[in-house]
Amino acid sequence: MTQLGKALPITAAVLLTVACGARPGDSGTPATNASPAATAATTTTTTAATTTAKATTTATAVALTVPDVSGMNHQDAQDAMQAAGLYNLREVDSSGRHRLMILDRDWCQTGQDPKPGAKADAGTVVTLYADKC
Repeated sequence: MTQLGKALPITAAVLLTVACGARPGDSGTPATNASPAATAATTTTTTAATTTAKATTTATAVALTVPDVSGMNHQDAQDAMQAAGLYNLREVDSSGRHRLMILDRDWCQTGQDPKPGAKADAGTVVTLYADKC
């Protein structure tokens, strides 16, 4: 192998390392030179923010009414669920053939879980069963 052939892989590795902002021998973890007081303040702030986020999530967990989407085309059913505040939607081919619902308007709703009128929180998984119209 020529000198150029040996140097080329090394040069490429150095260029990639420099381009990514890392230094040779860098472990990828940031160095912490913060004082114990600064670390404690950061931990306290993070804990307070986490507690506030949990309180907000708990306060917004209200019971939503699941709409009746039976007979709708799949796109309209998704729109109705989202309008009701339910965004965690799962779709299933009710024929059992595991087809993908590429064009939602070509599919008609054959069922849903939870049932229409049920109470659910915003994070509930709603399964929409559909078949080709």
